[in-house]
Amino acid sequence: MGSKSSKNAKIWLSSPHMGGTEMKYIKEAFNTNWIAPLGKNVDEFENTLKEELGGKKEVVALSSGTAALHLSLIMANIKDGDEVLCQSFTFSATVNPIIYQRATPIFVDSEEDTWGMSPIHLETAIKDRIAIGKKPKAIMVVHLYGMPIKIEEISTIAKKYNITLIEDAAAALGATYNGQKCGTFGDFGVISFNGNKIITTSGGGTLICNNKKEKEKIIFLATQARDNAPHYEHSTIGYNYRLSNILAGIGRGQMEVLNAHIAKRRDNHSFYQKLFENINEVDLFKEPNSAHFSNHWLSVILIKENSKFNRKMLNEHLAEKNIETRPLWKPMHMQPVFNSYPYYGENVSETLFANGLCLPSGSNLLEEDRKTIAEQITQYFKPE
Repeated sequence: MGSKSSKNAKIWLSSPHMGGTEMKYIKEAFNTNWIAPLGKNVDEFENTLKEELGGKKEVVALSSGTAALHLSLIMANIKDGDEVLCQSFTFSATVNPIIYQRATPIFVDSEEDTWGMSPIHLETAIKDRIAIGKKPKAIMVVHLYGMPIKIEEISTIAKKYNITLIEDAAAALGATYNGQKCGTFGDFGVISFNGNKIITTSGGGTLICNNKKEKEKIIFLATQARDNAPHYEHSTIGYNYRLSNILAGIGRGQMEVLNAHIAKRRDNHSFYQKLFENINEVDLFKEPNSAHFSNHWLSVILIKENSKFNRKMLNEHLAEKNIETRPLWKPMHMQPVFNSYPYYGENVSETLFANGLCLPSGSNLLEEDRKTIAEQITQYFKPE
């Protein structure tokens, strides 16, 4: 799948990849004049997602993963002055909704196996906040790059202290931990359908919840919180967060190729595993054991700290050859906008940021592209 590339065509990190049936559902929406944020495409997209996630949870299709994170905090009753424990090693979209609610993010470092929130530092943070009279109201964890974190350990801690658990599984659709789908462990879960994800709706996301009552409330909040009255009556602040029926049509088509896209991304990871077998300066980010099944949304490497090579030079070398790569997330506790908030941990996330690089991983990556990538990476790491 994918179009033929020329020698000079850019090799993207992770570009949208249509399956071919998306237009059928889009045309259906136009032909029936259901182009608003409701209709058959929205309903069917939600039903297919529910089935994909195991059938026990409810899902609500929304305009973005960020909107879903925001509504998850509202559903968790996060308000002005509340504290939310948040993974530091993530994208800012995880944290911004905490600020929307005028709450305080408390950042927690990652652990080395999965790069997810460290259960040890998490419990330290909880005990410390309780000791000063500020028990956190929610924990927000992230399955980075499609890799399942130690979610069962995190979930046990959340239950122990009776704290709401929100799972940012933005990039982890199809990934599992001990056979259970990422996004279904927490009280709420979030998946993104941004243009660079495993599947896309151009822009969009979904909020995963426990039951139909919660789903009804989320839909109410996402459609301007209109009370049941013959006129426009509002007793709650609402939002315009529902997914368009047009974009949901793209999602329906994309769900038909989800498994194929995951298989291709995992195959890309195998390609990189073989490529770096004999390059001692590099460690490939991989599943720590069989409990973790990653969709390998992105394949990521760490260049060893004592190496003469570094991720900045490799990034620049590949950019010169029209190959897109990207540094790992700069931790939130290091960001100018967030660096005044409390942080619990050591320097795991800082080291990951300093030495890590995301490599082209799209499901539409061609064999010719992989050959070019292999040639250029081999050239960069060649012995002098």
